[in-house]
Amino acid sequence: MSAVVAGKPRVGLGRRILEAMSSSHRARPRHLASSPFKPDPEQVIEEYVVDDRVSHDAHGLGRVIAVDSLAVTVDFGDRNLRVPSPFSKMSKL
Repeated sequence: MSAVVAGKPRVGLGRRILEAMSSSHRARPRHLASSPFKPDPEQVIEEYVVDDRVSHDAHGLGRVIAVDSLAVTVDFGDRNLRVPSPFSKMSKL
């Protein structure tokens, strides 16, 4: 989107606004003591070790072949897939 203001072209204004507005990482709001609602429980991130059997919602059964601090690599038979933490779609068997 470009516009002409006072004889000077303005290029990329829309892109700059979208970049400033798009924030996928939001901090959790603080729970107020006077709130009638219970706070959300802390998310428990499951820990995996090499050779753990796992089930993934989209990819099926697999075996953990590598573990690092941010993800696990799983062998699903036809492909190896790196699954990032938290492992919401994967469970240990």
